[in-house]
Amino acid sequence: MEMALTFLKAFLIGGLICLIGQLLIDRTKLTPAKILVTFVVLGVILGGIGLYEPLVEFASSGATVPLTGFGNVLAQGTKEAIREQGLLGVISGPLTAGAVGITAAMLCGLIVSWVTKPKDK
Repeated sequence: MEMALTFLKAFLIGGLICLIGQLLIDRTKLTPAKILVTFVVLGVILGGIGLYEPLVEFASSGATVPLTGFGNVLAQGTKEAIREQGLLGVISGPLTAGAVGITAAMLCGLIVSWVTKPKDK
């Protein structure tokens, strides 16, 4: 029963984040790229001030998988690197923390480019 509740919380929070994105696409003149950047920046801000971690503890993957979760990872990596390395951590922290996600996205993009054919619009 506990696992089902974890799945439900992840689904609801992740779905709510996606619903907000869809509403922004449908109701505003913002481009999808601007909305994606806004989500990452919002995740950085909320992670930087410590408000995103309670959401991650509550919703687990529902909060870490969307782009706001990537922003949170960047903020947490920066904070940790600043504690360890000082001001140099501002540069190295987000790159180190986000390396796995960035690498996975690049490899998936490469594999998809090999498997699919581009189509003319």
